[in-house]
Amino acid sequence: MTFEFRDAKRANVPLFIGIAGGTGSGKTESALRIATGLSDGQKFAVIDTEHGRALHKADDYSFKHADLDEPFTPERYTEALKAADAEGFPVIVIDSGSHVYEGVGGLLDQQTAEFERMGSKEGARMASWIEPKRRHKKFVQQLLRTRAHVVMCLRAQDSIEIVKEGGKTVVRPKASLVGAEGWIPICERRLPFELTISLLVTADAPGFPKPIKLEDRHKPLIPLDAQLDENVGRRLAEWAAGGLAEPGESKERRAAGNAATSEPSGNTGLSPGSVSPLDQLIATFGRDEVKVAYREVFPNRNSAAGPLTDDEVELLADHLKAPTLA
Repeated sequence: MTFEFRDAKRANVPLFIGIAGGTGSGKTESALRIATGLSDGQKFAVIDTEHGRALHKADDYSFKHADLDEPFTPERYTEALKAADAEGFPVIVIDSGSHVYEGVGGLLDQQTAEFERMGSKEGARMASWIEPKRRHKKFVQQLLRTRAHVVMCLRAQDSIEIVKEGGKTVVRPKASLVGAEGWIPICERRLPFELTISLLVTADAPGFPKPIKLEDRHKPLIPLDAQLDENVGRRLAEWAAGGLAEPGESKERRAAGNAATSEPSGNTGLSPGSVSPLDQLIATFGRDEVKVAYREVFPNRNSAAGPLTDDEVELLADHLKAPTLA
């Protein structure tokens, strides 16, 4: 195989945008408005897992619609995604991406079935996630190969955590790398890291974005003091096509910013000499996923604390095996 390297140039970059929110937050409306702007007047595709609810908005937007009914397996999502991409739609809206995780036939159901197949023994619980996660990973790979822009709606749940602050017990919104203001997207825990842009909308201000993942290069395109609309989609489309150069931005400045915000190596406490239960977690879920969980469970822990104790590993295992990201 011959590899050819060319000068890097931003052009025809497919975007993968996530919009998470609870009931009444305006996530579907926001997705359709962004898709309308992204598609520049062309019809876009909507893959609807919500029993045809997207059709309620058919008088307001121009799109092609397909129902995706249960079982909500990764393979059925992949089939629908491939079909839409093959038809050449400029944008594909998936409403919702949460069903492949918590819906009938989704990841949680698959893990339960696999656990039962393995005899429902506690020692097999972690291993029962391997096959469901392998199937889900293939769906994610298809998402990342899709030529169209993808806008995925995700349900979110409001979560809290109880912590000690200044010697007092405090109840506060749960901190998370993949959520905001205590709202956590309902999906497989690695999926949010694949998104180009990740936004939260809430019922108290429907359609107004709260950034979960919004890089500096995209911040000028998405104002946070206005509802997500067609103009946001148009600006994103222009940027993806190679326009809207970032004023004052330079490779040197970007490199300096990356260096300033990069994570120091070795601060996760996950080392080759860790105890065997931790090795089992890494073998089951993968080192990257265990690192993500580690940062969520122990946000203030540093490498000076030494290797994880057995109790800490048990907390990490419980977090990894939790049915949602909450």
